[in-house]
Amino acid sequence: MTTKITHQRNSVDDAPFPQIAGDDEIDLRELFSVIWEGKWLIIAITTVFAVGSVIFAINQPNIYKSEALLAPASAEGSSGGLAAIASQFGGLASMAGINLAGKGGADKTQLAIEVLKSRQFIGEFVEKHQILPELMAVDKWNMADNSLTFDPGRYDSVSRTWVREVVPPQNAEPSKQEAYKVFIGKLSVNQDKESGMVKMSIEHQSPYIAKQWVDWLVTDINRVMKERDVAEAMRSTEFLNKQIELTNVADIRAILYKLVEEQAKIIMFAEVRDEYVFKTLDPALVPEEKAKPKRALICVLGTLLGGMLAVMIVISQHFLSNRD
Repeated sequence: MTTKITHQRNSVDDAPFPQIAGDDEIDLRELFSVIWEGKWLIIAITTVFAVGSVIFAINQPNIYKSEALLAPASAEGSSGGLAAIASQFGGLASMAGINLAGKGGADKTQLAIEVLKSRQFIGEFVEKHQILPELMAVDKWNMADNSLTFDPGRYDSVSRTWVREVVPPQNAEPSKQEAYKVFIGKLSVNQDKESGMVKMSIEHQSPYIAKQWVDWLVTDINRVMKERDVAEAMRSTEFLNKQIELTNVADIRAILYKLVEEQAKIIMFAEVRDEYVFKTLDPALVPEEKAKPKRALICVLGTLLGGMLAVMIVISQHFLSNRD
């Protein structure tokens, strides 16, 4: 009796293993069977996505990218002299409350990049060059006559008025904040950490406008940084001259005269150099080839997405019907 019961238990314990393997094999066959039965639905959905991705890719305008390679301009006339004064008269200068720390070229380059990306600079850039329609309302670029076609729902090129419909507090004419968001998306400024070289690029539907904007940006950032340093040097000179009149200590007066001399050098170098912060090593060119869109990639990804979605729909319908 005991032996018979043990034999039955062993049979029961051994039975589920081949049964589980059989179930897995049946499920896999069932999965492929479901996909095969729904092949026409899968083909139809994939075809719709493929055609839609092709139409979408064709309707996307070509975007051209113009790029310039810039080198940080040396900071002669500013840091070297101040460092020498600091080594000689650092103690006396500290007593007088004067900071002799000079600004290096690397710091000035990084400052110029941050100024270039600022809302104030970009807002003034757009307003100065009157490029708001080209920035916010271009529909496409016509290669035959190098002209732009504007979106009639946004901008009337004949009367040069904005006609877009917006929700308050926005106005028909885009604000500086809107212009900044669009412009910063087209602008790219990257500095190589090892060499210090800066690459500046602009993307636009028109390759000629992309090249023109890069040239304007380089010119304007050099001008702005020059004006900032000259104005600061002139204010410093005015302050130092007042301090010279107020002190009778010979050593302090010597330091102040040296500082006045350094400020004069800064002004002189700024006036004689147009490329004040960035020197152009490789100027921007009119690109001949588009940078984007990648139409072939869009079509492939759209087709794959449609096929995956179609398979999921077919499998979901099958299991939902079985559950019901």
